[in-house]
Amino acid sequence: MGDILIVDDERDIRELVADILEDEGYTCRKASNSGECMAEIEKEPPSLMILDIWLKDSDMDGIDILKIAKRDYPGMPVIIISGHGNIEIAVAAIKQGAYDYIEKPFNIDQLMVVIGRAMETSRLRRENVELRRRDAEPPELVGSSPAFRALKSSLDKVTRSNGRVMLTGPAGSGKELAARYIHANSGRADYPFVTVGAAAIEPERMEETLFGREGERGLEPGLLEQADGGVLFFDEVADMPLGTQSKILRVLVDQAFTRVGGADKIRVDIRFVSSTNRDLQALCDEGKFRSELYHRLAVVPIEVPALDDRREDIPELADFFLRLFNRQQGLPMRKLSGEASAMLQTMIWPGNVRQLKNMMERVLILGDAEQGEIAVTELPGPDAQPADEQGRVVLSGSLATLPLREARELFEREYLLTQINRFGGNISRTANFVGMERSALHRKLKSLGVVTSAKQGARVARLDEQAAS
Repeated sequence: MGDILIVDDERDIRELVADILEDEGYTCRKASNSGECMAEIEKEPPSLMILDIWLKDSDMDGIDILKIAKRDYPGMPVIIISGHGNIEIAVAAIKQGAYDYIEKPFNIDQLMVVIGRAMETSRLRRENVELRRRDAEPPELVGSSPAFRALKSSLDKVTRSNGRVMLTGPAGSGKELAARYIHANSGRADYPFVTVGAAAIEPERMEETLFGREGERGLEPGLLEQADGGVLFFDEVADMPLGTQSKILRVLVDQAFTRVGGADKIRVDIRFVSSTNRDLQALCDEGKFRSELYHRLAVVPIEVPALDDRREDIPELADFFLRLFNRQQGLPMRKLSGEASAMLQTMIWPGNVRQLKNMMERVLILGDAEQGEIAVTELPGPDAQPADEQGRVVLSGSLATLPLREARELFEREYLLTQINRFGGNISRTANFVGMERSALHRKLKSLGVVTSAKQGARVARLDEQAAS
């Protein structure tokens, strides 16, 4: 049923309680002082501990042991017993995390009820954590472009270490997914992954949220304690208040902190992963972010590419999201038509992968489930045309005001820039799609001032400013 450690300096009480519990099917261990107690806990943490407050010939009393037990083994329930009870001791015990407090001489039936409830609560907590971990789908990275392969290679390397990682990239590019991938493939996968949304927490509540607090309401563990053994992910760390930054710096150095309103040092073992869509070095230069904290968090910097830099992955990502919504929400399973897929690759994506995901969900919700393929007309945005106007191309206002030669040159430049980036900088594939010889395409690009260059493991097309001028 469970392993219970009984800690009391009175032998008769230890033996009596152990005999009763063993008759009920529990396994019992006994300790007469703080030294024996700590030795038993270090040997194997019990499922529950019955702990006397006053222990003769001991270096620590029950409250001291309770503090250490709840710090190192927060899931272990502790029932405090005492023959010199008063309300102050009971309150102190509950504040430090005791499950309950019972005065001596206690009623055995009462003790059995409390033990049963404590063991059941502990079991339910463990099951809840396990179910959440089991139900959470493992993070899946999707893509095959050079930029994606470079990202995944970097992530795979850092999973094998404990180094602190700084993920940079625009909003919606998948920085949290990358952080979850690091956690899921590391030695800490069986421990918590805790996210700190720096922008979502009010500055005056930041320290309580991170460090927890002790006070009249009792002991309230913070996110740092919840992440012990696992990974703490600072999402958009640039939004963290300066005052909190200095305290987090101490945590990085000591792997310990003090709760708000408390005095005891709480030791933790945490791997820190951070993200930002801003230039932290520039913020350091402006005095808006602590330089020392930046360098400690960015031991391994990894850039997560924008969707515009991995357009080859868009059809694969879109298909992944369509299957995901079919599986999770029961939305109809549909596939993109060739035209719709090509259109997605030519669109501008300020919201990156998150925007693409939202668009696929909207298409499945609002689209016609009877139609197997998703047509280009179902895609939201200014480029989607009504069905009766599919043969037309609508000119932008600026293009319509130009002479034909200038308009044609501008169109060709933008068209070829889009197509080259769509095919990941591959000139051969671009030439094949647009229907030109490769040598002719090279000459056309040169005349239009379009060049390709390496970026994040891929080749991207851009306008040569000198040639254009």
